[in-house]
Amino acid sequence: MRNQVLLGAMLTALANLALAGDLGAPVSSAAPGFGWTGCYAGGHAGGTWGDSDKWIPRTPGGAFEGQSLGGHAVDGFIGGVQAGCDYEAASGVVLGVAGAYGWTEASGTHASRLETGVFYHSEIEALASLAGRLGYAFDRVLLYVEGGAAWERVDYQASTTMIGTAYRAEDTRDGWTIGGGGEYAFSERFSAFVEYAYYDFGTERIRLTPQFAFLPVAFVDIDDSSSVVRAGVNVRFGR
Repeated sequence: MRNQVLLGAMLTALANLALAGDLGAPVSSAAPGFGWTGCYAGGHAGGTWGDSDKWIPRTPGGAFEGQSLGGHAVDGFIGGVQAGCDYEAASGVVLGVAGAYGWTEASGTHASRLETGVFYHSEIEALASLAGRLGYAFDRVLLYVEGGAAWERVDYQASTTMIGTAYRAEDTRDGWTIGGGGEYAFSERFSAFVEYAYYDFGTERIRLTPQFAFLPVAFVDIDDSSSVVRAGVNVRFGR
């Protein structure tokens, strides 16, 4: 909540700057003949890390209902694509919208804190976001913050030393993201960026499907969050 309030304050301040710049003298921080107005698309690569936490059983009448079975760290490589559009106001403030989709196999495992020979595993298959972007241009350098909606595609498993994988679930979860970074335009058409983004998907009740007929359907509450650092290149057009 504190991150969301901070983002809202930053967005409001930058939007006010943009409006003031458009109504005032046409002074731009960008060099003559260059500006950030336009659209772009490109690719990125980086790393992701986070937590798959709580793992609280919610199966009615099941063992350890309401008690945490522990959690684990999740990390791995991420690579994907992004696209968006920017508008640079006369004041040098840049307003935009950006979408990103990254493929990953970030994973982690932990042994149950209450059960013997039981392990829980998660693997993130994809992270996606659609965010508003606000920043300030210093000639060919753009510094920005961004925030908006996020999604993850994730695979959960529960296994035992006796029978192997006992339960499994695939889920697409929605949440929010906040972050920021910097971008440099090294030509009229190409730019490179580095950014950090935090993804929060809160706590969701997951339906675990049994892999053996003698097992009942199970439910568990899982709290997921991720951090991503990525670098990439954009091709800019429509300027």
